[in-house]
Amino acid sequence: MAIFPMLSAVAGFIKVRYVVDKANIDNAVFRAHYRLTTAILFGCCILVTANNLIGDPISCITDGAIPEHVINTFCWITHTFTLPDKIGKGLGTHVAHPGVSDYVDGKDQIRYHAYYQWVPFMLFFQGILFYVPHWIWKNWEEGKIRMITDGVRGASIGQNDDRLSRQKQLVQYLIDTLHMHNVYASGYFLCEVFNFLNVIGNMFLIDSFLGGEFFSYGTKVLELSQMDQENRIDPMVAVFPRVTKCTFHKYGPSGSMQTHDALCVLALNILNEKIYIFLWFWFIILAIISGMALAYSIAVVTLPSIRETILLRRFKFGTPQSVSALIRKTQVGDFLLLHLLGQNMNMGQFTEVLDDLSSRLHLGNNLPTAPSTLELSPMYPLDKLRLHKETEA
Repeated sequence: MAIFPMLSAVAGFIKVRYVVDKANIDNAVFRAHYRLTTAILFGCCILVTANNLIGDPISCITDGAIPEHVINTFCWITHTFTLPDKIGKGLGTHVAHPGVSDYVDGKDQIRYHAYYQWVPFMLFFQGILFYVPHWIWKNWEEGKIRMITDGVRGASIGQNDDRLSRQKQLVQYLIDTLHMHNVYASGYFLCEVFNFLNVIGNMFLIDSFLGGEFFSYGTKVLELSQMDQENRIDPMVAVFPRVTKCTFHKYGPSGSMQTHDALCVLALNILNEKIYIFLWFWFIILAIISGMALAYSIAVVTLPSIRETILLRRFKFGTPQSVSALIRKTQVGDFLLLHLLGQNMNMGQFTEVLDDLSSRLHLGNNLPTAPSTLELSPMYPLDKLRLHKETEA
């Protein structure tokens, strides 16, 4: 399998795009979900399917009565098992490998391992799950930010006359559509909730997939690093054993039942254990920052003082009095639109837009003129404008 061309395709999720070429419609935490996490999961999926890295994912040895390819295929598509009570016993004296020893059927505890053939499918499915909230928001947003910032987006734009003309169109659009963006904002905040629930749900999904071992997996690995080298027991061996047992039944020449015990080396678990310990730490970090981002959004929705602080400190706009007046004139949907505009425009230009908007709102000149209506017709439907006029009348 050509792994590097496939990994380069996954890198498209995290490539840097120039803001002038593509509008920014979310924040860094949002992008950590659908770009970075999705790329990580798809990349891990490719790694565990790249047989040239580790050779055969499973290799079993028996007494020679069963062809090698038969026992390998059988143990791969069914399951293998270990003995949890035998983990930690002396290697070479009490057990052949951690969790691998003689056992009495029905008496000794047995842990079956059948997850390994599903790991690439699970990783791919999780990558899709992390992309879904972005897909929902992108379809909900319908390219609004890209359309209204066309010509004014990015750090460098066109000629000064063209810049001023487009800024005036943008300000007129903001005035004409004042208080009409709350549904737009609700879609964004809903997708942020989806992001947070998605990362928590994926942690429970992996925990169920690994037989209830995922939540304690990372803490056990951290505890391992503090133990004495001679006495510590690697917790990854219990979750991702390198050597397991497999039982194969067949009929002998006389028609009697024969049982063959096989030892199977799961080379794929060398990758699996590293992947899932990384995902444990990454999902914990992502859940924390997603929770903080969600708390920030809730504060923005419920506290006008937070919106004032953002305009004053992040976008360096105006005086406390002018910012307070602008916040009183606008609603949450208007603020979100302004916030996204600020992420797509340079600071000086965005400040000019806010100054112009604040000035025109305070003057009470909210009705669009005929030329500005015609200029805005490609990005502002006339039927909505007519409805806006009728409402004010």
